[in-house]
Amino acid sequence: MNQIQVSTVIDKPQKFVWDLWTDPEHIVNWNFASEDWCCPSATVSLVPGGDFTWRMEARDESMGFDFKGVFVHIEPGELLTYRLDDGRMVRIEFKSVGSGTEIIEYFDPEKMNTEELQRSGWQAILDNFKKYAESL
Repeated sequence: MNQIQVSTVIDKPQKFVWDLWTDPEHIVNWNFASEDWCCPSATVSLVPGGDFTWRMEARDESMGFDFKGVFVHIEPGELLTYRLDDGRMVRIEFKSVGSGTEIIEYFDPEKMNTEELQRSGWQAILDNFKKYAESL
């Protein structure tokens, strides 16, 4: 099964982008795909073997889930690789482009939803991150 890729370019320096992406105080402000969802809590142990949990739920509390995994490889400011609880792998690259930062995410698809639905959902979260980061 091929990985799915999403990406964006953020008009902020690479270190700034990395810090917002990995800090739980910021994760809760952007880690959702649409305004009817939210991320009420996030924990991150940003070391290889460290875990993370990002709570994602509908604002009306009708549904929610914990997005959880373990960091496999970290190159501060440049690369995160983690394994989700269901065994799928995710790789996130942070690259300096001009005065901004490109984020490229590669992830193993799950089997319940179409690849296009997964791509659009992950891209929406990435777009929300861009909006948040550029507002600061």
